[in-house]
Amino acid sequence: MFQKIEVMQMARAMGHHVAQRQNIVARNIANADTPGYKAQDLQSFEQSYQRDSFAPMRTTNARHFDTPDRSLIGARVVTNETGVSPNGNSVSIEDEMLKAAELKRSHDLSLGIYRSAMDLMRTSIGRRA
Repeated sequence: MFQKIEVMQMARAMGHHVAQRQNIVARNIANADTPGYKAQDLQSFEQSYQRDSFAPMRTTNARHFDTPDRSLIGARVVTNETGVSPNGNSVSIEDEMLKAAELKRSHDLSLGIYRSAMDLMRTSIGRRA
């Protein structure tokens, strides 16, 4: 039931993006001393959550909703080539720690969006949050 609601789709996609990016950040930190390792990152959520290429849904009534403008198409992994050390490693622990803090905020935001949408739905059907 909730899979069709755009806000729920967005919150789920945002949470999935944060999880994928957290795995990449953890991998970067684990390979901070590996010679020749290039730091990786994902595209931003805004870039990866774009308009899909499906044909628009047909609306037969003015009160019907159109096809959502956005869908998760998958984030692209990007390699960081700046700040390469003499052994060829481009991981900066400071940058990775900043990314981890940013990911915490993004995760909290996706949970907040999900909770707000659930509270709104509960209120609309007459239940209290």
